[in-house]
Amino acid sequence: MPTWVRVTRSLALAKGMACLAVVILAVAASAQTAPAPVLVELFTSEGCSDCPPADRLLERLDGQVVVLSEHVDYWNQLGWKDPFSSALFSRRQEAYCSQLTPKGPYTPQMIVDGETEFVGSDAGRAAAAIAKASRRPKAEVKLTRTAAGLQVEVASPPDGGDVWLALADNRDSSDVGAGENRGHRLEHVAVVRSLRKIGLVKRGGAFNYLLEMPAAGAPERVVVFVQQPGQGRVSGAAMWRSGGSLSGSQ
Repeated sequence: MPTWVRVTRSLALAKGMACLAVVILAVAASAQTAPAPVLVELFTSEGCSDCPPADRLLERLDGQVVVLSEHVDYWNQLGWKDPFSSALFSRRQEAYCSQLTPKGPYTPQMIVDGETEFVGSDAGRAAAAIAKASRRPKAEVKLTRTAAGLQVEVASPPDGGDVWLALADNRDSSDVGAGENRGHRLEHVAVVRSLRKIGLVKRGGAFNYLLEMPAAGAPERVVVFVQQPGQGRVSGAAMWRSGGSLSGSQ
């Protein structure tokens, strides 16, 4: 690779990281201790050598916005079977791509609030998309741990939509033994293990749901978000973590 290309890419990366740092500080200040109600989804795979930088970017965003790591399965036949992959996430990505890009599914792909997609390691694009999404009106999504489980409350969404529930691990890792990332230890945050619709909410309406959770064996992370039907715009999100940490829009 020519020196000028390496320098140009390095400058672009530095500029993107600087923009991201500014956005993270602004979002954190407005959200105080809770993540801003912006949903950032990363479609990734341990079989893809371009994905680790995107995984690291998602880790930097974790706690400032609501993040989900969704591992697709179409890389599994190319040398390494990603232990966190699922056809469910591949289908979800395909549905997004049918609306957002003519390129079709690729990794790593980051999608912000269901409406802006870009290469998942592009910190500059992430900063711009998050800043734009954080300025829009949001649903009030509140998650409260009770003796019976996790109480989900959604109120006043600016758009009606489906209410989604994701169960995720806080952190996961793999020692990759084959494929493009062979010999590397890969780290991930917010790895989705289950994703399903739990109801509908009308524009300006309210929705309540109780997720039963035993004292032992509770999920490490729960994310609830409101999304327009057909995988459209996300209009609110909140996250709860085990260990007494509560996050969400209040």
